[in-house]
Amino acid sequence: MRRNQLNQILADMNAEQYALTVGAATEKPLTSAFAKRRVIHAGVRGKPLMPGEWQNTWQALLERQPQPEPRAAYIHIPFCQHRCLYCGFFQNYSNEELETVYIDNLIKELRMSRDSRQLAGAPVNAVFIGGGTPSTLSPENAARLLTAVRECLPLANDYELTLEGRVNDLMPAKMETWLAQGVNRLSIGVQSFDTEVRRAVGRLDDTQTILRRLERLTRYNQAAVIIDLIYGLPYQTAAVWAADLDLLKQAAIDGMDLYQLNLYENSALQRAIDAGRVAPAATTAEQAEMFAAAEAELSGHMFSRLSICHWAKTSRERSMYNTLTKAGRSVIPFGAGAGGNVGGVTMHLTRDIAQYVRSIEQGHKPLAGMLLQPAGSGLHSTVVAQLERGYLNLNALAARYGPVVRELGTLLELWESRGLLESGPAAARLTVAGQFWYMNIAQSVLECLHALLDGEHSVAVQPVAAQG
Repeated sequence: MRRNQLNQILADMNAEQYALTVGAATEKPLTSAFAKRRVIHAGVRGKPLMPGEWQNTWQALLERQPQPEPRAAYIHIPFCQHRCLYCGFFQNYSNEELETVYIDNLIKELRMSRDSRQLAGAPVNAVFIGGGTPSTLSPENAARLLTAVRECLPLANDYELTLEGRVNDLMPAKMETWLAQGVNRLSIGVQSFDTEVRRAVGRLDDTQTILRRLERLTRYNQAAVIIDLIYGLPYQTAAVWAADLDLLKQAAIDGMDLYQLNLYENSALQRAIDAGRVAPAATTAEQAEMFAAAEAELSGHMFSRLSICHWAKTSRERSMYNTLTKAGRSVIPFGAGAGGNVGGVTMHLTRDIAQYVRSIEQGHKPLAGMLLQPAGSGLHSTVVAQLERGYLNLNALAARYGPVVRELGTLLELWESRGLLESGPAAARLTVAGQFWYMNIAQSVLECLHALLDGEHSVAVQPVAAQG
């Protein structure tokens, strides 16, 4: 029977592979189901294209008619006023002269492809301007960019246009520019409301300033206001985290993302901790307890869950870009450091601004890498999209993608016995412990599917690298 194939794949693993894939039987699955978090973004790496193929591949993609389905664009602004210790996405300090040159070229990049069949042939439903810190741009440069976005991208009638920012930039001249130029969603990096926690990792504003500026932004009544919180930061005790959660009820916001701190080896934060300049960050077990506390607090109050880590406080928040990307929809990238996927090809653009400018001057897409997505990528995206919502429906997946999917029942049975899943009449749902470890679960599912589809008794595949 084919069902035996996944059993054989699991049986052929060495102890380390098995533990990474399946986890451990434990009385405390919330804190101990896996030894560590495996990946930041679940995925299976595709086949690299050679540099000499990049430009021709991009041009061929531009000539294709896009699929009649929702899609997005990502625009990267690689500048920050300050370098926060916890952040792995820093590229360049803010410099208005350099930013002006950069925006000149970013506008050129948008214009280079605006008349192509790929770009003009269907609406763009969501645009995300990320970084870096896009709100660091001067009002003049922000206005120029946003004007070009609306001129060059065929925005859907109900488009979502998100701009990432920091509390310190929530000043009238900037906010009014963003709103006048079509931004209808602001994602603000609060990380913690606690003044000591914030300043320890490079954030500037105190608790009351945050609340006042969020209120000022919300009073314009022109955009959804979303904030990010990180759990596991230095000095962020259980009591501080409880206060952070309590302030979500008071803050003038429409939604929030709750992110686990990723502490990278040799990162600025890790070096500061090792040198004794900053208190240690929370352990994985402590982070798990913080996640569970947040889940209980938010589920018990006025918040609606949109995904494992994203919550809406009002009906204004749709989280359209995040939903589309998690479902594997096309994302057209623009700007130094941007990443995306179009027509079965994943790509990232150069992070180096000088190289980026040279490419634009030559009329080239500033590509730094391309991958052909692996076989089964549609199935992979659907699996991730389901798990992002906290469930896995094998019957629906098998009906769409074939009976091989049912072999995942072996894994689900193991995880259910270990307190990570609960079976239901239509789907298996993640417990709170499963929600905390959902990225490990997603990665394991994708690797096992990859092995099943390839007919190989191995899941030693390379996960997709995180992109800013």
